[in-house]
Amino acid sequence: MRITAVTTHILSSAFSYGNPAAAHGSGGGNLHLRNMDTLLLRVETDAGLVGWGEGFGFTLAETTRDAVDRLIAPACIGQEAGDIAGLMRSLQRRFHNFGRNGALTFGLSGLDIALWDLAGKAAGKPLHALLGGAKRRRVPAYASLLRYGAPELVASNTAAAVAQGYRRIKLHEVSLDCIRAAREAAPAEVPLMLDINCHWDTVAQAVGFAEAVAGQGIGWIEEPVWPPEDFASIAEVRKEAGLPIAAGENCGGVEEFRRMVEAGAVDVLQPSVTKVGGISAMREVLALAAAAGLRLVPHSPYYGPGLLATLHLLAACETEEPLEYYFAELDQTPFPALIPQGGFVAVPDGPGLGLEPDPALLAAP
Repeated sequence: MRITAVTTHILSSAFSYGNPAAAHGSGGGNLHLRNMDTLLLRVETDAGLVGWGEGFGFTLAETTRDAVDRLIAPACIGQEAGDIAGLMRSLQRRFHNFGRNGALTFGLSGLDIALWDLAGKAAGKPLHALLGGAKRRRVPAYASLLRYGAPELVASNTAAAVAQGYRRIKLHEVSLDCIRAAREAAPAEVPLMLDINCHWDTVAQAVGFAEAVAGQGIGWIEEPVWPPEDFASIAEVRKEAGLPIAAGENCGGVEEFRRMVEAGAVDVLQPSVTKVGGISAMREVLALAAAAGLRLVPHSPYYGPGLLATLHLLAACETEEPLEYYFAELDQTPFPALIPQGGFVAVPDGPGLGLEPDPALLAAP
């Protein structure tokens, strides 16, 4: 089964996120989103099968698309789609001079996801069956709230998420008033995860923040210091803070996760399937986590095949962990079936990823 075409599509949708003052708004951390953009990769084969993947997008979707269209796609034509490891290794080496993180790696991640989708379709099995089989038919989701910066909005959206059945909430806030507002709006048994997005410049600042939120039912503090690859400083925060530390969404590959683990930096590894190298890389990071006795809770604030791939991975894990779901409503979502119901997302059983993008969305300008 050889690859005959690799094409890209950007699905762009307006969204709302519980902020009446904004038609659409800024995302978690420092992302400023006009629309939610999803970059899809479509891989066609001479067997007539089509696989779908997703490269990290948002405001970078056009840049990642360019890397796929100009570099990755031409190099794939005629290659054996079933040799996922061999093709990915070849492409990574061929293009490593363009960087081991960023748009090129995001594009390769999308390709890897599409190849696994094809593998499942060729075998007539869902992706989770190729990953060891589903250990659960549905996966709990946690509500990943966008940044509001206003206690009243944080409180109202936290309460709304709890009312929808979420039993874990992630905030992208650094204001103590906002965090307290969320704590008051959520039952005590609902943990709050705090994504700081590398806000603090020093270990002392991060530790001071951790001490200030202690006793608030904090599930973890995510990416506490700048820069995100300063694993020695993150390890210091972990040692002194007294709260679990999570990181990994900015890691460009398995090697960075290995260094993070060796540094003793985190309690929770957070690979992003659309950034780190796709499903193949996620499996390697999962093995690292298991060997080190660490949790793996993927970064997945997206809506396309990357979210689907993450869902299958979590379904196949021995230990139940939650799926990150951005707490926003899209006017047009690629996969309505992935919208959590009662705080859970059902795992598809169709071949490959199990769901196909709506052709009407692909045809939209």
